[in-house]
Amino acid sequence: MEKQVSHQLFKTREQRAAYIDKYLAKLYPKTPVPLDHKDPYTLLIAVLLSAQCTDKRVNQITPALFELADTPEKMRWVSVDEIRKIIRPCGLSPRKSQAISDLSKILVAKYNSQVPDNQEDLESLPGVGHKTASVVMAQAFGVPSFPVDTHIHRLAQRWKLTSGKNVVQTEKDLKALFPKNHWNALHLRIIFYGREFCTARGCDGTTCPLCQTLFPGRRPVCTRK
Repeated sequence: MEKQVSHQLFKTREQRAAYIDKYLAKLYPKTPVPLDHKDPYTLLIAVLLSAQCTDKRVNQITPALFELADTPEKMRWVSVDEIRKIIRPCGLSPRKSQAISDLSKILVAKYNSQVPDNQEDLESLPGVGHKTASVVMAQAFGVPSFPVDTHIHRLAQRWKLTSGKNVVQTEKDLKALFPKNHWNALHLRIIFYGREFCTARGCDGTTCPLCQTLFPGRRPVCTRK
């Protein structure tokens, strides 16, 4: 990585985005999907479970769930209560277990047991919102998408890539800033970097290498004791 870069290069969003894109590509040349899965269906279930739950916890839970049922055909016969018992550690288990059961039945009845490969149909499934559908589109089908969760939203704000007040606007801003063919890898790289260097508590916008490079004059936020 470049040890010294003039902050004069980063006056605009476009300049900051170009540097971040290059920096993260060098730091994380490989972008493995953090959720364990074997096909679009198991990825869809894992992403659904990851809402308000860590990827690590999801990966601890899914082996037991997928041993029980790893296809829509099998899952539709599993009771909601049985699903809930397994996924309870992930949180929101009543809602998630019902969604897993319902969407599995819909996939069998409406989509020939296949996960649909378009955003609209994915978002029509129970428990599948825009972000979950975007992850599946990107990671299962390779369709350029830029899933934005609260963590990416926080980093985009911290790096002044967006002035959006919500993930919807932030997604639009990031898609406009970065090359479309970089989206799928880049959203993972931002997640990796945030977890390793620019956490909510570990960096206040002045501590991690990227923040120091992009904003050398930024002062730490003072906190009251």
